Amino acid sequence: MNLMLGLGLLLAGLLTVRGLPQDRDAPDIYESPVKIQEWRGKKDARELARHNMEFGFKLLQRLASNSPQGNIFLSPLSISTAFSMLSLGAQSSTLEEIREGFNFKGMSDSDMHMGFHYLLHKLNRETQDIKMSIGNALFMDQKLRPQQRFVKLGRTVYDADMVLTNFQDLENTQKDINKYISRKTHNRIKDMVKSIDPGTVMLLTNYIFFRGRWQYEFDPKQTKEEEFFIKKGKTVKVPMMFQRGMYDMAYDSQLSCTILEIPYRGNITATFVLPDDGKLEMLEQGLQADIYAKWKSLLSKRLVDVWVPRFHISATYNMKKVLSRLGISKIFEEHGDLTRISSHRSLKVGEAVHKAELKMDEKGTEGAAGSGAQTLPMENPRKMRLNKPFLMMIYEKLVPSMIFLARIYDPSGK
Repeated sequence: MNLMLGLGLLLAGLLTVRGLPQDRDAPDIYESPVKIQEWRGKKDARELARHNMEFGFKLLQRLASNSPQGNIFLSPLSISTAFSMLSLGAQSSTLEEIREGFNFKGMSDSDMHMGFHYLLHKLNRETQDIKMSIGNALFMDQKLRPQQRFVKLGRTVYDADMVLTNFQDLENTQKDINKYISRKTHNRIKDMVKSIDPGTVMLLTNYIFFRGRWQYEFDPKQTKEEEFFIKKGKTVKVPMMFQRGMYDMAYDSQLSCTILEIPYRGNITATFVLPDDGKLEMLEQGLQADIYAKWKSLLSKRLVDVWVPRFHISATYNMKKVLSRLGISKIFEEHGDLTRISSHRSLKVGEAVHKAELKMDEKGTEGAAGSGAQTLPMENPRKMRLNKPFLMMIYEKLVPSMIFLARIYDPSGK
């Protein structure tokens, strides 16, 4: 009988906020192989992004049902990336569960991995206004002999670091992994690994870091303390930022909510979704993968007075419990099939933790200069006051791909 050994999986998500276009025509047969490959990658990434959005909404609905009166913040992209990479080592019913649970069904394995490769390549960037990094690392015991195909694909497709580790010395291994996560997230996430179970031979970490500047920053002088209505009869005091500007805005009568988009510099946008009174649960349950296409058809540029709370929240999730409830269980059990990672060892995922942090204020990147003022029309502005529970989504516009998903129930973080 093979000794059952643990495979730990940690996912780290971090967002610091300060402060669906159509595909072009497909290339013809005379285009260069590089251009054709680029078109295929973009096509796969767009299809994958839609599946990932559907998974994110499904996950939000599960977490919301478990915690109807709590903040939720996560990166569906971060979670999906880690498990897609892990699927390189899975087969039979274990692989099918991952494909089903993460909504990868309908895509071939090659298209799925090519889509993630394209997304990682396009989203990892650093400019004066935006910094985003998404990555994976495999910490493997020195005695573990992984399949070379798995190692090679992990490196080439997911740009994963492969780190030989001595899991016989759990204390130092824990320190090394925490240093790695801390370094990759610019010291924002520390002590990610609280403990490592004896018998663990491989640990997969996934991290995502984003820091962006609003296209038009909020004026700190306009920020005032106001009441945020958590529920009937209960309020908290929060610093409320104010901005008057030209923004894309719409009302969805079917989901009884108002949508407002506030752009960052670059290709990243924040979408705020404010449900009518008593309609938060209906909104959460009604979210589907095609919702962005619907909202895009409704949005129009308007002069808006917007009030947004300044906040800093963090969340940690036991993804093993959450994903098991979504039908992804074999990978956590002894009869799971991860033999494409190591054919001579039985492996299972012993730990799956997703940690995320959201910080939003008037400015942008630390030390950044103030942005220029907008030219505004002489008309009466619409008003949108985010002073009750709302949803927030951060997405990249060109693919497009949802990167972060949040439900802000209590911005005071209490």
